[in-house]
Amino acid sequence: MLQVRDLRTNILKPASFSLSARECIAVRGPSGAGKTLLLRAIADLDPNEGLVTLNGRDRSTIAGPEWRRLVGYVPAEPGWWADTVGEHFGEWTAALPFVRDLGLPEESKAWPITRLSTGERLRLALIRALMVRPKVLLIDEPTAALDAASVAAVESLIGTRIRAGLAVLWVTHDAQQAKRVAHRLLVVGGGQVREEVHEWPATSP
Repeated sequence: MLQVRDLRTNILKPASFSLSARECIAVRGPSGAGKTLLLRAIADLDPNEGLVTLNGRDRSTIAGPEWRRLVGYVPAEPGWWADTVGEHFGEWTAALPFVRDLGLPEESKAWPITRLSTGERLRLALIRALMVRPKVLLIDEPTAALDAASVAAVESLIGTRIRAGLAVLWVTHDAQQAKRVAHRLLVVGGGQVREEVHEWPATSP
């Protein structure tokens, strides 16, 4: 589905890999190694060079907003531009199944953004991204600020979407989480992106 060939930035050396539908690749490496930069380069949010295609379509032939709808990116610190949660969702009713799955109350629609905890912001940003129905989801530490129950809920929800056809690139510092959610592993370090030679079967979250 997603093909990356010689993708490079001023920090990252050329990286090449592919990501299939119904597959999750974990991305690991030390802080500052370039994991976030890799996701942002794929999403075409930062200057980069190389070939990126989705289902055979060259990224350069797709308008930026359309590319970022097809290849959704959820940063570690999501942005919010309106005062309340509901204003960030086109149709709250359609979001409710996700809201419930992630342990948030229905009335969170009316919450001001300023009252949200970091974990609530992360979960709502993930829902916001899934609502657009991307083909590929790039997620940067989506469970970093969550308690164990919320981590399990996020892993379960994304696991369900993967089985339904979503392709996911998941940055995580948690080696055990990588083993739970991912089929393969990319390691970022020293400006290089390399795939670990071993694979493990992703267990159902």
